[in-house]
Amino acid sequence: MSRTSDRESLAALTLGAMGVVYGDIGTSPLYTIKEVFSPATGVPLDAVHLIGAVSVIFWGLMLVVTLKYVLLILRADNRGEGGIMALTALAANAAGKTPRRRTALLLMGVFGAALFYGDSVITPAISVLSAVEGLEVATPAFKSYVLPISAAVLIGLFAVQRFGTGLVGKLFGPVIMLWFAVLTITGVTEIMQQPAILAALNPLNAFEFLRSQGWHMFVAVGAIVLAFTGVEALYADMGHFGKRPIQLAWLGLVLPALAINYMGQGALLMRDPSALENPFYRLFPQAWLIPAVVLATLATVIASQAVISGAYSMTKQAVLLGLLPRMQVQYTSAKEIGQIYMPEVNWLLLVSVLLAVVGFGSSSALASAYGIAVTATMLITTALTFFVVRDGWGYPLPVALAATAVFLALDTLLVVSCSLKFFQGGWFPLVLGLAIFLVMATWRRGRELLIDTIRHDDPDLLPFITALSADGVHRVPRTAIYAVANPDTVPQALMHNLKHNQVLHDRNVILTVVFHDVPWVAFEERVQVKPLVPGFWRVQVNYGFKNKPDIPKALELCQAQGLPINLFETSYFLSREIVVPTKGAGMAHWREALFAIMSRNAGSVADFFRLPNNCVIELGTRVQI
Repeated sequence: MSRTSDRESLAALTLGAMGVVYGDIGTSPLYTIKEVFSPATGVPLDAVHLIGAVSVIFWGLMLVVTLKYVLLILRADNRGEGGIMALTALAANAAGKTPRRRTALLLMGVFGAALFYGDSVITPAISVLSAVEGLEVATPAFKSYVLPISAAVLIGLFAVQRFGTGLVGKLFGPVIMLWFAVLTITGVTEIMQQPAILAALNPLNAFEFLRSQGWHMFVAVGAIVLAFTGVEALYADMGHFGKRPIQLAWLGLVLPALAINYMGQGALLMRDPSALENPFYRLFPQAWLIPAVVLATLATVIASQAVISGAYSMTKQAVLLGLLPRMQVQYTSAKEIGQIYMPEVNWLLLVSVLLAVVGFGSSSALASAYGIAVTATMLITTALTFFVVRDGWGYPLPVALAATAVFLALDTLLVVSCSLKFFQGGWFPLVLGLAIFLVMATWRRGRELLIDTIRHDDPDLLPFITALSADGVHRVPRTAIYAVANPDTVPQALMHNLKHNQVLHDRNVILTVVFHDVPWVAFEERVQVKPLVPGFWRVQVNYGFKNKPDIPKALELCQAQGLPINLFETSYFLSREIVVPTKGAGMAHWREALFAIMSRNAGSVADFFRLPNNCVIELGTRVQI
């Protein structure tokens, strides 16, 4: 019975992985072949080059996706979690022998995470646009409606995010399964009419195609890379589905369906070069075009959903790691902690996506913008994996180099190739990623300066409370929780309470919340309690970057360590620092001003830590940095 249950669970997870993980890479056939042979690339549209280009795509899927991600990188899990943030933490902990080396690895990973946001903007825009453009194939009369329909679909997609993905999530797998089945059937139909395309299975044809292009090879590869976009989702969603379901879905259905469809499009173009106008939709009979557009639109919406959800997850992790200011997080599922909604991220993404759709105007124009951010993230992932293999897994240097050198070379080729499209739109996701990286770096550095200033200006905690306990200050019978960033100095809220109210609570807890660069912190490690002087305790609450912060729930765990806390007789005192930028040491003045704006608009501490609103007292203080 247990074995049957395990099989059913594996099947369900594999089906879910098809819907969420492979939506992005699974919709790449909509535009890849068309862009490879577009006039801008200059690749001749003949049998030899068609076979060669399809061969490069096939062997790229085998090397980049199958060998690199499915077989190697999925092994680099951080307590079951994947994604570039989890990999960064893993690499930094394994290889960060010195502070400088650790900082370099963390900066590399943070930059890769920032570039992910560029992908989060481009993917919904190009996917939905390329699907809706099928209407033009059905009849040119629809051409003027492509942009409005695409914008309406995207607005609808972002508008329903607040309801969570739980309701529609169960439909993702079956729809994507149907999508891959259609890719296979249409591809097989064309291959049967032009079986010569099967020569693409020979890797020598891929090599000959690249060799014959000379320096022009980089232009061709810059278009072929569109077939690999979305590959980072394999690793990023490992925590949701597990390694084995993702591997089974890829090897069992996704890879064969994609390979067959790309070969089918190549076979179609060998037989009918005029189909280059839109080779994907020309695979379908005229009567099936509208249903094909509807199915493709559904598939691209699912692909977009995966990237949008990934942006929420990435932002939450960045907030918990101290790289972004606090933002509102809504948990949309009682069962799945990964299903969250972040309003600020949602609407900023929507505005960015609509600007991309209107600004670029077509999937072909967006294809020029697609690639740099994605391939740069892939390169960073491979570089970080080297340190995990070498230092985390303890393999000898030759083995670590052998495991990653080929992939580093491939990723470098992809990045260089996509860089040629910089002025055609490639600047867009890159500038977006750099801006987000700057925001992250400014917030992190600003928090360091703020804490250093507080530590310098405020008195040390232990001597202060030792003298305080001997002074006989009037006490009131409640518990006071003072949330602080630095547990070694006196909380501003405590000093304000003594100065203005001239009272001290019977029980005072100096609370520090620490977010560690691991995905999860177990309940038995969640709190650490240390008595200080009579009436004072220091409590540290530990979270991982995928944990759900809940301070009242964490404080209940203090009882096991000798500190029972009655939550109904507890007040939470918070210090809100009003940052005042000053010229001089620290950051550039404009960065300090940016940090001040972010600090002023950061989300509520009470909401972020799920504190009861009727028990919170917030006291402000001005801090110059």
